[in-house]
Amino acid sequence: MDRPWPQDDPAPLPVPRPDEVDPAVLGAPGAYARWTPPGRLSGTSLLVPESRDFPDSGDLLGEALMALSRSAAPSAREVLTGLAVPSDEIRWRREVPESPGGTSAWTAQERLRAAARDTLLAGALAARVRAGYYGARHRRAAEASLERVLTGPPGAESGGRELTVFVPVEEDGRVIAVTLLRALYALRDAADYHRTTGGMEAYDAAVAAGVSRELTEAVIALVQGTEGARVSLEWSPAAGSPQGFAARPDPVEFSPGDLPGLREAGARYVRDEPSVPVCLTGAVVRLRRTGPGGPGAVRLRVLSGAEVAQVRITLDEEDYRIAGHAHLVGLPIRVRGRLESRGGFRRLSGAGGVTPVQVDEAERDRLVKSLQENLDFFEEACGGGP
Repeated sequence: MDRPWPQDDPAPLPVPRPDEVDPAVLGAPGAYARWTPPGRLSGTSLLVPESRDFPDSGDLLGEALMALSRSAAPSAREVLTGLAVPSDEIRWRREVPESPGGTSAWTAQERLRAAARDTLLAGALAARVRAGYYGARHRRAAEASLERVLTGPPGAESGGRELTVFVPVEEDGRVIAVTLLRALYALRDAADYHRTTGGMEAYDAAVAAGVSRELTEAVIALVQGTEGARVSLEWSPAAGSPQGFAARPDPVEFSPGDLPGLREAGARYVRDEPSVPVCLTGAVVRLRRTGPGGPGAVRLRVLSGAEVAQVRITLDEEDYRIAGHAHLVGLPIRVRGRLESRGGFRRLSGAGGVTPVQVDEAERDRLVKSLQENLDFFEEACGGGP
């Protein structure tokens, strides 16, 4: 996902209609409550109803929404975001020392948003399947599930210390938030156990709760260069808290003292994650060998059989010839082997049994067109060139 995250100059949010707004999001206790919109709105105070059961609830909510839309405060945008889509709110905070003139605020914000994005991605990966190390596996699906995540404004006054995102509760959003919270708690417990005993057993057990190399790397990036970091979560008021969770979950905190254990755990997860036997179907996108005969290297765009985008394969002379012919006529191939964890599950070892696969006419035309657009591969496919 290469789009700016969060956007430096976010587009204005549409103001929801009063009849679409849950008053609970504004946190009004009792039948009515006095509420002051965020920002410097001197003397502004609004009456907000507890529910829509009151005759004047629509008018009162409309006034509150209009005040929010006119507020220049970053927190006003956060409230509008929460009102627009029922979302769980995740907030990151890094305790970064103040620098002279505040020159590092932009750099700190960039580091924070990268760490936050990687944390969410680790939660999305764990929501699909548990693993100590994912590499390239499941990444496309995990990134796609985060497309609807909304980000709050960076907040210049925070000096790059805080970032808020809103994860819609619909579809996979609530599952990702729940999985991430469980994983962060398990990671905190494992870090405490390691600092107390020096043992890694708790890190090993934490994989079942969603902890992975990807999560340890995200937390390391979050904590590094700080005096400490915290992740907190608030459930959507409209959706309520999920079963088995507190209405206000405790924040999870990490400190620089946790870094050695996190690094050791991450390396352990990569080392211990086994290779996976697979039967892949993929389109050949590159062929290369050093002479007119012998084995050669092939790169496949994976169509089915594994949750990765591409793999590299070394094939013997006969299988390489079959792969080359299939490529030239616009057919994908099927191949068996073991998806290796080394290199991030991007290489197939022990590959063999290559066979062309019939596809429908539209897909074949598309593959042939791809071949025609990449004629520089033709010579390599025929065995010429380095």
